[in-house]
Amino acid sequence: MSKEIYVLKAEARDRVGKGSSRELRRNGLTPAVIYGDKQAPVSIAISTNEITKRIFGGGFMTSMMSVEVGKETYQVLPKDYQLDPVRDFVVHVDFLRVSEKSLVTVAVPVHFINEEICPGIKVGGVLNVVRHEVELHCPATAIPDSITVDLAKVKAGESVHISAVTLPANVTPVITDRDFTIATIAAPAGGVAAEADDAEGETEE
Repeated sequence: MSKEIYVLKAEARDRVGKGSSRELRRNGLTPAVIYGDKQAPVSIAISTNEITKRIFGGGFMTSMMSVEVGKETYQVLPKDYQLDPVRDFVVHVDFLRVSEKSLVTVAVPVHFINEEICPGIKVGGVLNVVRHEVELHCPATAIPDSITVDLAKVKAGESVHISAVTLPANVTPVITDRDFTIATIAAPAGGVAAEADDAEGETEE
């Protein structure tokens, strides 16, 4: 489920614009904005070093954060960030203001288990991941770290659909008009029957 809320220190930003943003970056800060919840946006500056570690550390987009700006504290969820296309450093971050009652849409990574005992893979099939992430509607305070797909009983040529995945309470897929595919086990090039026949022949010899 959702991780422990991370506290991020920030400074209020009075000036906005390209000139102000460049000055912030020269001083080791990254411009950011907090918006949403029907309130006025708040422009802030955060430590470039700290936010870079959070972004590249994994799970950034599904992590609730508490941003402290002076005496004010904002509960937020990262909504977007921009990287410099050449030097790959963080140039701006958008935060969505949320509360305990907020419902959010997030892309949650998919993890696969039991590949080593998957029947389809054991006969030479290949796991073909259709969706590495799945967009979900969920409470802001209960965002899953990931969703788990169990391959223990999936045979060659079969697919795993979202209906086969157990989601946490109050968490639903964004796509509801079809039972979409998350992954398939591609059959071996020679076919499953050929694989089985070869195995029997080896046993008889």
